[in-house]
Amino acid sequence: MSTPVTLAVVGAGSRGSGYARLAEQLPERARVVAVAEPRDLYRQRLAAQHGIQASQVFSDWRDLAASPKLADAVLVCTQDAMHVEPAVAFAEAGYHVLLEKPMAPEEAGCRRIVDAIEKAGVFFAVAHVSRYTTYSQRMKAMLDDGLIGDVVSLQRLEPVGYWHQAHSFVRGNWRNETESSSMLLAKSCHDLDWIRYMMGVSCEAVSSFGSLRHFRLEERPEGAAERCLDCAVEADCPYSARKIYLGRLEQGQVGWPLDVLTPEPTVESVTAALRDGPYGRCVYACDNDVVDHQVVNMRFANGSTAAFTMTAFTEAGGRRTNIFGSRGHLFGDGQHIHHFDFLTDKTEVVDTATGDASIIGGHGGGDGGLMDGFVRAVAAGDPSSILSGARETLESHLMVFAAETARREDRVVAVDSG
Repeated sequence: MSTPVTLAVVGAGSRGSGYARLAEQLPERARVVAVAEPRDLYRQRLAAQHGIQASQVFSDWRDLAASPKLADAVLVCTQDAMHVEPAVAFAEAGYHVLLEKPMAPEEAGCRRIVDAIEKAGVFFAVAHVSRYTTYSQRMKAMLDDGLIGDVVSLQRLEPVGYWHQAHSFVRGNWRNETESSSMLLAKSCHDLDWIRYMMGVSCEAVSSFGSLRHFRLEERPEGAAERCLDCAVEADCPYSARKIYLGRLEQGQVGWPLDVLTPEPTVESVTAALRDGPYGRCVYACDNDVVDHQVVNMRFANGSTAAFTMTAFTEAGGRRTNIFGSRGHLFGDGQHIHHFDFLTDKTEVVDTATGDASIIGGHGGGDGGLMDGFVRAVAAGDPSSILSGARETLESHLMVFAAETARREDRVVAVDSG
């Protein structure tokens, strides 16, 4: 039996803890042996869950990076604006690196990471988990096999969901571009990366439109208070924090998004968080500035095109995609792929469901697929199971940066292929 790949976790929040749990489901192949996290409760909880010895538990990732090498690889799951320094430092220390998306909020930071990874010669994966799902792999194989002929155009919708937008991008960690990154990078770099992956050729030019249309002071209902718990019109507001958080708790939910408010959700702890913390604020009186709707149009090197729409104003649900080819059409909802063949005038439906989501992880199994591919690469000394490496990720991030320039400057922007 081969020795398990050893992992260090930097950032023990939702994503870091989630990846650590996935590693735990591969007990003969991977083991979490170190953690760095500034928040006492999160750090201690992850250390206890994985039996990490005290000498390998750190409050600052810099102390972990400066120590003699403690693991084969590191999972960097800090906030968006804090990706570059640890990614570079651990690469230079000889760790293989799995980095939560996005790579970095700015192009210079992305290039610095790529340079450090290539100079160190370590394996690197970015958590573009959409590439790793059974659904995506099946759809990619259909396209590569020519099932619908030449791909002419693609449409993709990301229905963020009204309450998810309010939680993460109005009240939450990704609400403010200065503190985090643009909405397109924070939420939708998955999608532009996925589109590039499916199209199979480089993107040459983009245009984009979008704005913060609704979650702003001008839309605030008359009589609304600063906080939902004090608000006379809260019961008529779909974005009510009482509804979104206490309502879920009443239904027996204790995981995400409740565990973002407090590590151990109870009526008392959630109510206190809504009373005093950012998640209890009126959505029309926050310091958010990221867009709540955006479209991106793309032209690719072979003349094909793609159109992407992100909108907050939906029921939370899976992304939906249409791919139009010269011999057929694919429609996908994240699980089912509908293939209409122009020659036979018939539709075939492929169900790519892979079973229990608690086993395969989140994002339709993409989290588990990413972890499996990364661990296999490190164990075998072969990066071929990593689908989202440094150069691939840089290229799709450059599409995002170009699209944001296009949106802000109201023009078509050429895309640097990396």
